[in-house]
Amino acid sequence: MSLFIFFSVLGAAVLHAGWNALLKIGASRIATMMALSGVQGIIGLAIALSWPVPEPRVWPWILASGAIHTAYKLFLTFAYEHGDLSRVYPLARGTAPMITLAVGAIWLGESVSAAETAGIFLLGAGILLLARGVWTSGESLRMLPFAFGSACATAGYTLVDGIGARLADGSTVYVGWLFAVDGALFAVAMLWLRGRSALPPNWRVWAAGGTAAVASYGSYAVAVWAMTLAPIALVAALRETSILFAVLIGWLLFAERMTPAKALSVAMIAAGVIVTRL
Repeated sequence: MSLFIFFSVLGAAVLHAGWNALLKIGASRIATMMALSGVQGIIGLAIALSWPVPEPRVWPWILASGAIHTAYKLFLTFAYEHGDLSRVYPLARGTAPMITLAVGAIWLGESVSAAETAGIFLLGAGILLLARGVWTSGESLRMLPFAFGSACATAGYTLVDGIGARLADGSTVYVGWLFAVDGALFAVAMLWLRGRSALPPNWRVWAAGGTAAVASYGSYAVAVWAMTLAPIALVAALRETSILFAVLIGWLLFAERMTPAKALSVAMIAAGVIVTRL
């Protein structure tokens, strides 16, 4: 992985933590995610229509990814209904690199060096340590199935999009159609689950959701582009450094406590990133 790709993925991680923070602070997580998904879909469709239509072999991957992204957003939204940013986010992201590494190595034959593998596991261990407070601090356990569901969906769409974007011979049009499909599916799913109460009620929600949509789109477009040029598992692991940025956001903006356990986990995350560059 080149330094340019490395720092591009780190930048995408900052954007990812940022849009999750916007979702968490919104008055209505569901309405904010509806606005995010809708704006994201409009952006994606506008970009996709400016490019040639993907070949038929690419569409199953686009449709599958759209469905998995919808599941990811549903799980994440409901998880934030029951937990804090500094707990839900690590759980939602923490196990995805290990799942991606295992599947990528076993089924895709991806080559990842011993140092990169060690870095991925160190990174994952730090993330899981950060999330352990959900069992020790009396926080709501109702977040757990949603957070772990989000983690599985993250691993799923990472692998699907890594393959699909390569088949599409370019990530731009692939990501555009992906978010167009995802936007439509998420709107249908949320309206079916929550009815009209899921609709954004005012311009403030649309503004927050729209800002988050731009950050989310940019973050994932960079990640998918990187996966066409570097091992999927390594890109996925580097994206999880967004945990570090989420913890900093929680500490500096939300006044969340920086406990010794959090400090240790942040150090492990940073070490994991360094090891992947050895």
